[in-house]
Amino acid sequence: MSNGKEEAGSQELILEAENVSKAYPGVQALDAVKINLKKAEIHGLVGENGAGKSTLIHIFGGICTPDSCKIFIKGKRVEEFKPHKASEYGIGVVFQELSLVNNMSIAENIFVNRQPVNKFGFIDKKKLNKRTEELLDIFDLKFDPDTKVGSLSTGDRQLIEILKALSKDPEVLILDEPTSSLSRGEIDRLFNLLLKLKDEGMAIIYISHRLQEVFDICDRVSVLRDGKYVGTEDVENVNENDLVKMMVGKELDSFYASEEKEIGEKYFEIKNFSGPDFNDINISLFKGEILGVFGLVGSGRTELAEAIFGIGKKREGEIILNGESLKINKPIQAMRNGISYLTEDRHSKGLLLNMNIKENLVSSVLRNFARGSLGLMQDKKIGEFSREIVKKYNIVTPTIEKKVRNLSGGNQQKVLLGKWVGTDPEVLIVDEPTRGVDVGAKQEIYRYLNEISDRGIGIILISSDLPEVINISDRILVMREGEIAGCVPKNEATKENILAYAAGATNSGGNNRDEK
Repeated sequence: MSNGKEEAGSQELILEAENVSKAYPGVQALDAVKINLKKAEIHGLVGENGAGKSTLIHIFGGICTPDSCKIFIKGKRVEEFKPHKASEYGIGVVFQELSLVNNMSIAENIFVNRQPVNKFGFIDKKKLNKRTEELLDIFDLKFDPDTKVGSLSTGDRQLIEILKALSKDPEVLILDEPTSSLSRGEIDRLFNLLLKLKDEGMAIIYISHRLQEVFDICDRVSVLRDGKYVGTEDVENVNENDLVKMMVGKELDSFYASEEKEIGEKYFEIKNFSGPDFNDINISLFKGEILGVFGLVGSGRTELAEAIFGIGKKREGEIILNGESLKINKPIQAMRNGISYLTEDRHSKGLLLNMNIKENLVSSVLRNFARGSLGLMQDKKIGEFSREIVKKYNIVTPTIEKKVRNLSGGNQQKVLLGKWVGTDPEVLIVDEPTRGVDVGAKQEIYRYLNEISDRGIGIILISSDLPEVINISDRILVMREGEIAGCVPKNEATKENILAYAAGATNSGGNNRDEK
C-alpha cells in the first residue's frame, strides 16, 4: 500500500483555508489561520488545548461562523458554511463530542434524517439494515443494525460515529481525537481503513494529542498555537521534539522529569487477589515508588484497580497497608484507609461536570469542612483549600466557581488529580492519567506525579501509553488475561520486552513477579 508521500508535491488541492479568524468574548480563538489539504493525503493537525483546532473544524463542519475567512473547495470559493452545506461540499466531520442518540438504533443513528424510503414514502427497513450492515463490515463489527447505541461501549460508539460520517461518501474526512476511546486493535483497524480511504483518493484531516499517531499515519502536519498558525511540515522531515517545540514555543526540558530517587520500604501489599476479571494477583508497593501496570485491553488492569478501591468485585484476597489487613468493600472504606483512585473515565466516573471547580475539589473531603453537629460547611476554608490546589496544579481558570464542563481536557484532568491528592492519600492509584490531554499538560502531570512520589506516597500507575509507563515508572508489572505475566525493572524496560509479556510471548520467570 503506497503512503502517497512521494506524490505529495503534485497532488490536487481539495481544501484551502486562508485568514480564518474567530473571536469569542475575551478570547481570540483563531487569528488568521491557514491550512490546505491535498487529495489522497492524511494531514495531521496538532496543538495544545486552546490552540484553536476544534474551533477550526467546527467552522469546516458548519457548526460556528468565522468572523473572516477565505475557504476554497477544489479551487472554488465557498461563501457559506452550515452543517448541511458542509455535507454538500463533501466534508464529513467526526467531532470529539459524539452526536449519537443512545435510545436510537445503530441504523437510525447512522442514517438519521436520511433513511431510505419505499414508493409509499415509508422507511425501507430492509434497505436501511442492509446499508448499515455494509458499513459495519468496514470495522468487522457484528452488531445487529437494530441494536440501541446506548448499549454499546464507548469505543464502539466512536466507531459508529465514524461510520455515520463515511455513510455520506465525503471527499474530505475530518477526525477529532478519534482514538481516545479505542483499544489497540480498534486503532489498528481504523488506521488500516484510513490508509485504504487515502489510497482511494480521500483527503483526511487527523487531529490527535498522541503525537506518535501523527508519525504513524500522517503525510503532513500543521501546528496551531494560541489561535495562530505556526507552520506545516512533511512528517518525514520532523520528529516529536520538533513538533513539541512548535506547539509550545519552547523546548520541553526532560519531558518526563524523572530523576534517580530513593525508594523506601515495602508498606502496601495485595495478596492472592482474585475477582471476575483477574486471578491470584500479588503486588508489593514501596514508599515513594511509581509502580507501572501495563496490559492490553482485556488484561484486567482497570478491574483490579476498581476492586482495590472497593468499586469492582473481588472473590478473595487481602489488602495490607502498613502491616494491617484492611476490609474494603466500598470506596469510602478505601478512602478512610488512605487509598485514592483516579479513574480513567473522568467524564462519567471522575468529575461532576455540571458543578464548579471548588465543588469538585472538595467532593471527596467534605467532612473536613463540616462544622458542628449540624455539619454546616465552612465556605471560607473551602475557598482557601480550592484556590491552593488550583495554584499548586496550575489549573487555568479565572475563578474556582467555573463549571468543570467548560475547562479544557488538561485542566479537567488536573482538577481530578487535585481532588484525589487533596484527600492526603498514602496510596494513589492513577488510571490513564494523561488520556486526552495535550503535551504541555502531560508534562505537568508527570512532574506532579514525581513530586507526589518524592513525598513518600506510593503510586500505582495504570497506562496503555508505553513511553509513559517506561519513562516514569520505577518498576513495571505487565498483566495478561487477568494475571501478572511479568515484572520488568526500570533498567530493563523496553517496548519489545513489555509487549512480549503482554502478548504471552515470554515467561515471567516465576518468583520475581512482584519483587522490587
